[in-house]
Amino acid sequence: MKKVLFILLIGFVWAGCTKEKEEAIPECIQDRLMSFETNEACPSGASLKKYTFQGNRVFAFNPGGCIADGTIEIISENCEVLGFLGGITGETEINGIDFDLNAVDDGYVWTN
Repeated sequence: MKKVLFILLIGFVWAGCTKEKEEAIPECIQDRLMSFETNEACPSGASLKKYTFQGNRVFAFNPGGCIADGTIEIISENCEVLGFLGGITGETEINGIDFDLNAVDDGYVWTN
């Protein structure tokens, strides 16, 4: 019985040491995502990604490819719209800085 308890204890310690802490998504972004899924996202190919840009966490709402010349909305973690990428003009900058060259991709929050 002691061996079983010891193995379980080691397992819990190992799991606790290797599990990455999930970063909380701000409530305003979660609320915006619910609306985005319902009203703006294409049936497939839409996503919400998080990035680090200019030292801040930002979120990119990509509606997918069903909208010709659609834009990707870049929003701060405080839900301030920072700008739009793509579109008919092919915009690549947010705050005068090339987003793709300077943003660090921190992964998907949601995709369909």
